[in-house]
Amino acid sequence: MTGAVRLPAERGGWWHHYVCPVHGVELEHVDLLTGVFPAVGVPCRYGCRIDTPGVRGAWTVLAHQACACEIRAMARRGEHAEAGKLLDEYGELYRTLAVHEGADSWMLRGRLFHQALTEAVWAVVVGEASKITGRAAGLREALAGAAASARDVLVGQGKFSSNYTAWLNAAGAVCDGDPAWLSGPHGTLAHIEAATHEDGWEWEGSTYYHTFVLRAYLHTFRAFPDVAPPARLARMARVLRVLQEPGCHLPALHDGPYQRPGYDDELAELRELATDLPAGDVSGPVTVFDSVGYAVLRGGGLRAVVDYGPHGGSHGHRDKLALYLYGDAEPWQPDPGQVPYGHAVWRRHYASTAAHPTFAVDGLEQAECAGRLMRADASGAEVACDDAYPGVRATRRLTLGEEGLTDELTVVCDRPRQVTLHLRPAVPIEVRRDPGEVTRTTWQGGLNGTHGATALAYFTACPGPGPADDPQRVTTWIDWTAPDTAEVTFRSVYRVGV
Repeated sequence: MTGAVRLPAERGGWWHHYVCPVHGVELEHVDLLTGVFPAVGVPCRYGCRIDTPGVRGAWTVLAHQACACEIRAMARRGEHAEAGKLLDEYGELYRTLAVHEGADSWMLRGRLFHQALTEAVWAVVVGEASKITGRAAGLREALAGAAASARDVLVGQGKFSSNYTAWLNAAGAVCDGDPAWLSGPHGTLAHIEAATHEDGWEWEGSTYYHTFVLRAYLHTFRAFPDVAPPARLARMARVLRVLQEPGCHLPALHDGPYQRPGYDDELAELRELATDLPAGDVSGPVTVFDSVGYAVLRGGGLRAVVDYGPHGGSHGHRDKLALYLYGDAEPWQPDPGQVPYGHAVWRRHYASTAAHPTFAVDGLEQAECAGRLMRADASGAEVACDDAYPGVRATRRLTLGEEGLTDELTVVCDRPRQVTLHLRPAVPIEVRRDPGEVTRTTWQGGLNGTHGATALAYFTACPGPGPADDPQRVTTWIDWTAPDTAEVTFRSVYRVGV
C-alpha cells in the first residue's frame, strides 16, 4: 500500500453489472482505493447491499480505474516515487496475466479486464502516469502490444469503425508513441474518417458514445502535440455545443446514461482536453444533423430535439419522431437515457417506445426503422416516418414563432387504429381540461402548453418511471390517445413563461 491507494489483486469484470437488481440504479462507488471489496456488499441508494460475482467484478473495474486516476494525479502533483511504486505493482500484476477467458463470448477480451475496451481506457491513464514518472516502461510496452492485438481482432471482424478502436488507438499512442497509431492504415485519422460523419456526429448517433470517442481522439492527439487535429474534431465539438447550452443538461440521445457522477467526470475531462478546439457557430435557430437524423430548434428559452434518423444499431431506441424539450434550467421532456446494461429488464424499458415522447399505434412497439427530413429552415423543421408500423405514415412539423414552439404530429393509418402521443415529463406537471376541446399543461420551471386534436382524443395521466438515473423516481406519464381513427393531428403549442 502506498499512501491511501491499494491496488485490487483481482481482475476486473464488466462494469455494467454495477447495478442494483431490485431498483435498477447504479450502485454506490465505495472503498475504491482500498483494494478490498466491501465486506457487507456495496450499497444502493435505497438501502440494498449487493454481493454477487458480477457486482464484485464490476466493483473491481471501478476500483482499478479509480486507482489509475489517483496514480496519475500523484504523478501530476510531482509525487513520482509514490506513483512509480504503484505503477511497478501494476507492471508485476499485468505480466502474470493471460487473455481473460472468463469474459462473455461476445466481448473483445482484455487481460486485466473482461473487455479490451475497458483495459484501453485504463491504459491511457496508466500510460500518462508512466510517461510523467519515467517508471514502468515495460508495462507501457505490454499495454501497447495488447491494444495492437485487440485492434487486429476488430479489423478482422470488419468492425474497424467500432468505438473500441478509438480507445485502442489512444492506448497505443499514449503508451508507445508510435505515429502509426495516429496516421497508420488503422490509426486514429483513418478511424475519424470511418466512424464520424462530415457534420461531426459519431456514426452511432448516441450523445454518450460521441463524447466517449471524442475523448479518445483528443487523448491520441495529446500524445502527438505537434500534429494539429483535423477539422472534423472541431465539428464533433460543435455537435455538443448545439445540443447543450452552457450550464444546461446534455441530452442523452440514444443509449447512454441520463446522468451519473462518472459521466460528469468524463465530460469534465473532455472539456479540459478540448480547451483549444474551436466549436464553430451555433447561433442559428434551427440546426439539422441529417447524418444521424436530429433537428435541433432553439428559441424563447426552449431547446427542442426531434429524432428522425436511423435506428442506431445496438445502441438504438424505438423512438422515431420523438420530441425532446429542454430549458435553460430544467430538462422538461428529455430523452430518458439508459441504465447500466447489466439490468436487462430496465434496459428493455428505456429502449422502448413507451419510455419516449413519441407516438404509438395500438399500444405496440415501433419497429427498428428510420425516418426522413421533409423540410428545414430558420422557422422550423418537418420530419416523417413510414416504417414504424405497417400501413402507418407519421409526420411531425415543428415551427418557431412569436407564440412559442408549435408541434403538429399527424398520423395516417390504413384503417381505424388506436393512436397515442406520449408526453413524458421529467418534472412535476399539472394537466387541466378547459371547457371545449383545449387541454393545458403547466410544467415546473416555466413551460406552458396548450393541446388540441383533430379527432376525438383524451389525456390519461398516470405514474411512470423517471429518467434512467433513477427508475424509482415517479413522474407523471401522459398518454394522449385517439381511440379509433384513421387520421389524427395532435397540435401543441409550448411557450416559456406566461
